[in-house]
Amino acid sequence: MGAAMVEIPREYGYVVLVFISYGLLNSWMSYQVANARRKYKVPYPTLYAVESENKDAKLFNCVQRGHQNSLETLPLFLASLLVGGIRHPLISAGLGAFYTVARFFYFRGYATGIPSNRLKIGYAKIILFPSIKILHL
Repeated sequence: MGAAMVEIPREYGYVVLVFISYGLLNSWMSYQVANARRKYKVPYPTLYAVESENKDAKLFNCVQRGHQNSLETLPLFLASLLVGGIRHPLISAGLGAFYTVARFFYFRGYATGIPSNRLKIGYAKIILFPSIKILHL
């Protein structure tokens, strides 16, 4: 039985750049969680703060949950990015870059303490989904 040969296209470097940028985003989100732990006094190994023990539990939990949600989708995203990039590197890199930017705004919105803010991507939400009500801080 012969080995299958896979030819990596020249444009695959864009896929690698998106891969690295998502890694940097994930590191930044981890840093935000660490800062929230210090700010809201939530010690390790506690994953989520309890409202009866910490008045800022909801704020911390929103930061933690925003990062945790990104970690939950990470394997599927990276597998799709890397495998799809073999055949369609520019499409995969473009969609991956969009997803990375969207994840940044998702996290920033979620970390406000108002979970519905995670659905905002700037004012694109108004244009793309006009029927959804927007909460202003």
